Amino acid sequence: MAAKKKTTTAKKTPPSSSEVPKGRRAVIIGGVRTPFVRAFGEFMLLDTIALAGVATKALLEKTQVPRSELDGIVWGGVILPTLSPNIAREVALDLKLPAGVEGYTVTRACASGLQAITDAVSAIERGDADVLIAGGSDSTSNAAVALPNKAVHALAPLAFGKAKGMQDYLGVLSQLMPITDILPAMPKIAERTTGEVMGESAEKMARRNGVTRQEQDALAARSHRLAAEAVSSGRFENEVIPVETSKGWVHADTIIRGDTSEEKLAKLRPVFAKDGTVTAGNATPLTDGASCILLMSEEKAEALGFTGLAAFRSWSYVGVDPTDQLLIGPAIAMPRALERAGLELADVDLVDIHEAFAAQVLSVTKAMESKAFCEERLGRSTAVGAIDDAKFNVHGGSIAIGHPFGATGARIVTTMANELAASDKETAVIGICAAGGLGAAAVLERV
Repeated sequence: MAAKKKTTTAKKTPPSSSEVPKGRRAVIIGGVRTPFVRAFGEFMLLDTIALAGVATKALLEKTQVPRSELDGIVWGGVILPTLSPNIAREVALDLKLPAGVEGYTVTRACASGLQAITDAVSAIERGDADVLIAGGSDSTSNAAVALPNKAVHALAPLAFGKAKGMQDYLGVLSQLMPITDILPAMPKIAERTTGEVMGESAEKMARRNGVTRQEQDALAARSHRLAAEAVSSGRFENEVIPVETSKGWVHADTIIRGDTSEEKLAKLRPVFAKDGTVTAGNATPLTDGASCILLMSEEKAEALGFTGLAAFRSWSYVGVDPTDQLLIGPAIAMPRALERAGLELADVDLVDIHEAFAAQVLSVTKAMESKAFCEERLGRSTAVGAIDDAKFNVHGGSIAIGHPFGATGARIVTTMANELAASDKETAVIGICAAGGLGAAAVLERV
């Protein structure tokens, strides 16, 4: 977290777009996240708004940014609360921030957190705001279980007080038969258009791209090992904030298993196909958590006495055919973001790819190494290239740390910004796959 150096200045109205000076840049001041824990675990009684509030409050306290300087909150989420979907504004109200701190919430599946951040960067660089918090959260533990439409339609007269007598109640009851038709169904992370569960898509990608079970387990074991090393070294202490629950405090991630190995992972049964390769060990678990970062214009940071950690040089969002390779998007988004930044893959110092599934990550890396793929999908004459292992997911990834859908973007951005600031490294590229055949990427540079 960047240190605050001097006293605050009077808050000024952000300049209008027509007054924005060229080269105005948003900088990352710092970021925090809750521990990431398995769904239906320690955070089961904290919904996504509560988790978002905990993270935002901790960020405000850690940075000591005056609340009067905050222009707004931009939030990302996937499982949005049915009756209060604008998490950002709910957090501002819950924390009793000044009434003028506006907020809005975006959703772009698992890229929602990164979308919130790049929205905030755009707003600052356009001159629409000076100081923004951006992040994301999700609580699978508190996902709403929807009633079938048959039950909703039948029960509506009762809910709106239109039933007048026993005959009306009996009429409603008759519409609910057979009872098996109205039982709530278990929610599935499945594509609306194809009905395919994401793990099934990962299985298809593994077969198509020749990704073996051994390769997947090796990547998963590596993710746990590096994440465990990051915890042991104190690398995450500046990022993870403790969270109080009804049963006590949670101080650290609970999913990382430093003692796992390829041999242990190889014993797990495939989940999505009888003869498949995707297991609970080489896929990210359902997770609860929240993360967020503080962004300012460079001018405001200087005025308030903050030093920026990193800035965004470029980003890219793409779509691919969900019936083809659902999670291959980062193989297109990352090269495009790099091209916009004037960089090649070999130029960057750090690469962080969201690990939805080991099969998906390895399919993405194989695609970027493929001249044929790059010719067809990117219009390049050469392959993007192979990722240097020393630069890749240096502190583990989502398989080990966890993946609260909307929180992963800010989790990765925080880690990469801190890594750039703490080292002599200059640039990092991020890649995230998302449901609906979406891919996202961004290039960060040290300030």
